[in-house]
Amino acid sequence: MNIDNAKSQMRKGMLEYCVMLLLRKEAYYTSDIISRLKEAELIVVEGTLYPLLTRLKKDGFLCYEWRESTQGPPRKYYALTDEGKEFLQQLDEVWNGMERSVSVIRDL
Repeated sequence: MNIDNAKSQMRKGMLEYCVMLLLRKEAYYTSDIISRLKEAELIVVEGTLYPLLTRLKKDGFLCYEWRESTQGPPRKYYALTDEGKEFLQQLDEVWNGMERSVSVIRDL
């Protein structure tokens, strides 16, 4: 396995969590989500993000609303549902546990 493949697999595993973290405070349009992820140096393309958003919506973790845009047609803004907020809280616990475990192993 090369490092690019390993990095891709690690990134894929974190993407759902990172998207939900972004949406925990406010609703975002898809290109805004991509921009925010890029700011954090987590590069994602629309072809990766759309299926993830669709799956999270189908699972009941996201909802969306259409908002008028000054730059064209209305845009779909995604937000966490109450169920999504609960799931994110569980993901936070998992992430914190994994972070502790990696730190312990790293310090051995």
